[in-house]
Amino acid sequence: MKKRSKKNIILENIELLNAGAKGVAIGRTEEGKTVMVTGAIPGDIVNVKVKKAKSRYYEGEAVDLLQKSPYRVDPKCIHFGVCGGCKWQNMSYEKQLDFKQEEVYNNIKRIGGIEHFETVPILGSAEQYYYRNKMEFSFSNARWLTQYEISSEENFGNRDALGFHIPGMWSKILDLKECFLQEEPSNTIRLAVKEYAVKNGLDFFDVKNHEGFLRTLMMRQNSKGEWMVLFQLYREEKENREKLFQFMLETFPQIKTLVYAINPKANDSIYDLDINVYFGEGYLMEEMDGLKFKIGPKSFFQTNYKQALELYRKTLEFADLKGDEVVYDLYTGTGTIAQYVARKAKQVIGIESVQEAIDAAIEHAQLNGLTNTTFYCGDMKDIFNDEFLANHPKADVLITDPPRDGMHQKVVEQILKLSPEKVVYVSCNSATQARDLALMKEHYDVVKILPVDMFPQTHHVENIALLIKK
Repeated sequence: MKKRSKKNIILENIELLNAGAKGVAIGRTEEGKTVMVTGAIPGDIVNVKVKKAKSRYYEGEAVDLLQKSPYRVDPKCIHFGVCGGCKWQNMSYEKQLDFKQEEVYNNIKRIGGIEHFETVPILGSAEQYYYRNKMEFSFSNARWLTQYEISSEENFGNRDALGFHIPGMWSKILDLKECFLQEEPSNTIRLAVKEYAVKNGLDFFDVKNHEGFLRTLMMRQNSKGEWMVLFQLYREEKENREKLFQFMLETFPQIKTLVYAINPKANDSIYDLDINVYFGEGYLMEEMDGLKFKIGPKSFFQTNYKQALELYRKTLEFADLKGDEVVYDLYTGTGTIAQYVARKAKQVIGIESVQEAIDAAIEHAQLNGLTNTTFYCGDMKDIFNDEFLANHPKADVLITDPPRDGMHQKVVEQILKLSPEKVVYVSCNSATQARDLALMKEHYDVVKILPVDMFPQTHHVENIALLIKK
């Protein structure tokens, strides 16, 4: 049933039956039209305010919860529903895993057009909270106000905030009181930094006018409990900076290294900034099954350490190396998977587009005493060409772990030319993975898939697919 007004459409009594892409809940109208709903979970019965009406579907948000889903649980965080993360925190973890597995399975079948394969039960995360080893927060002098605060017409005075950007409102920052994604002392450090900055009159960044002192705070830790803290400062204020940093080091002995960057740019990216080391070595060391990795401020490293370890173990298990194989590792990043499989292979050849990542991969191979790895830098679709294949040994096994957009069609074509006996495809987006698998299915059988949950309380899921040449 629909209620209409000049401004909106309300769909009444919509039973939400399933989870869809990007974590929305899916229901249908009495006429059978699909309704994609935010702010609710499968199993809920809701009234929906329509935001977009198309010929085949509606998009909207739940405005009235008429009947609660049996899968509902109480959210752990006071910021749930406002913060852009942890959107499934109100759903039981067991059901989160069910929906993630179903999404991967359906994508492989519907998008990939692949019918017969073994689905290994999803590998859930042992820790559903405190699983991230890296978090980034933003400073702002314009704290986001709730609708209640705005309507109260109260003068809130100081509006400094340290936290997350409000989804869809980049200039507004949610002032975080708590977050359950990173273990302590993450919350304690963040709150202490804010308290110190307010007490000592340090300027929080003004996104609209592009001015201020404190800009971002990044914290990352290793499995040994050692911490790195990185500040981005819009401008240099040497005395204020040094007093703040000394406060940090005196208060938190867990800080192994403290670094900073001066960033007067229009964005917060650090990849083109010079990093200054104030204390420590400027990096942390991490170990995974005997392999050592040097993690710097700019390093890409899986944010869920324990689950990443399981992902790499399963990738190696799928590759089933005997010791005499040549392995290609496409989109190798800092060479983490390449290092992991190198101990079981004859030779590993890694390719990546980011020079800093390749430099790290080479350094890690040297650090781990691996002499059978070679790394190349270049855009994958350009460097992975006929000349490259002609000048390198044929791959017995190919591992690929592309970004969310999946592989370029030219890369898929080159894999088919290379024709390795086995392909292990690791993906953070099973929809684009399925698209790529469809291009390969005439030449390869998809033998099995294994979804891996790297990000509990969210809709995101990784997937490993094993392909064997026909």
